[in-house]
Amino acid sequence: MHDEQTLKAGLLHGRVAVVTGGASGLGRAIVSAFARAGARGAALDLPAALHQAELPPGWHGIAADVADERGVADAFAKVASTFDRLDVVVANAGVVPPWRHIEDIDLDEWDAVFAVNVRGVMATIKHAAPRLRRPGGSIVAMASMNATRAHPMQTLYTASKHAVLGIVRAAALDLGRHGIRVNALAPGPIATEALLARMQARAEQGGLPVAAALQAASQTALGRMASDRDVADAAVFLASELAGSMTGAMLPVDGGLA
Repeated sequence: MHDEQTLKAGLLHGRVAVVTGGASGLGRAIVSAFARAGARGAALDLPAALHQAELPPGWHGIAADVADERGVADAFAKVASTFDRLDVVVANAGVVPPWRHIEDIDLDEWDAVFAVNVRGVMATIKHAAPRLRRPGGSIVAMASMNATRAHPMQTLYTASKHAVLGIVRAAALDLGRHGIRVNALAPGPIATEALLARMQARAEQGGLPVAAALQAASQTALGRMASDRDVADAAVFLASELAGSMTGAMLPVDGGLA
């Protein structure tokens, strides 16, 4: 159980965490939030992304492509040789493919996206699980609002995130007997440069103009889109003892989308 001393020191004080895709975007925001909460650890990402990343003190960059299982296994071996423990793993690495009509789906692209969004999550959990603290370890996978709902022209992304939720639910049952929790985050539209770039690309493909898309994405109960800080703070919660009885769950972070 958490206590007053832990809360004062930080929800993740003394913990060691691994965040895949941790050099940029939501992954980098999660690394920063974990560092503020007292954790140290490793950001796993592609070499080019790590080269440009500035990580907080106590955090190391380890090159790994989650689509390459051997690379994932080697990365966790490096984590084990660098740190004396492993408490939290965030399977965040993912890609967002272009919009496509069903008849235009590229199955080579399908395989490439599944290799990262689904196989990469499974490889991360597979090689993290034997090294996680038992009991007390926590795994957080990055799902999406598209893990439970669909949007036009997003069959590939929707299918990949539905698969992530299935992995989380099954892994929670397998690992719960070891005292390891497995949960998912489900962001809605997040106000980032990457989202603006996707909106622009979709507008060029015949979708809503960027201004209209931003207005539509802001139609939430809170009247705004969630931020990357919102998602990162939710990851801290799921990783911490405050969520000690949560497993197999998916936590929405979407501002209250209808």
